[in-house]
Amino acid sequence: MLIPDAGEQKRGVQGYLGYLLRQATASVRAAHDAAFAELGLTTPQFLVMTMLHAYPEASGADLARITILTPQTVNLILRKLERDGLIQRRQHAVHGRVLTLSLTASGERQLAECKRRSAAIEKKLRILAERLSAERKIRRWLVEVAKI
Repeated sequence: MLIPDAGEQKRGVQGYLGYLLRQATASVRAAHDAAFAELGLTTPQFLVMTMLHAYPEASGADLARITILTPQTVNLILRKLERDGLIQRRQHAVHGRVLTLSLTASGERQLAECKRRSAAIEKKLRILAERLSAERKIRRWLVEVAKI
C-alpha cells in the first residue's frame, strides 16, 4: 500500500482536524530540530530556555506546565542545560530551600541564535498563513483548540 504524502487524501484538507493539527505540529517540530541540530539543542530545550527567559522566576513545575512537557522531561532538560553551562540554579533570596533558574550569558547567546533560526521558520509559517484569507480566524481557532 502506498502512503500518500502530506497534503494528499486523508493527509490533506479532507483529513481529520486532530490529525492535521498533529501532522502540522510534527512538521514544525522537525524543522526546528533541524535548525537547532548544529547548535546541539532540541526543540524542547529551546522551548524551556525561551520560557525561562520570559519567566525567570519559574520553577521546574511551572516550566513543565507552560511548555506542555512532563515534569520528568523538564527536569532532564534542565540538568542538561545546566551541565552545558546554559542555565544556572541559585538559592532563592528569601526562601533558602527554593532554587531559582536563570539563563547564563552563554545561554542568552545560544537562545538568541535559536530565536534567529526559529524566526526564519516562523516567517515561512506567516507566508503560508497569509495565503489564507482567514488567517485571523485560524489563529483564534488554534488558540481555542489549545483550551479544550
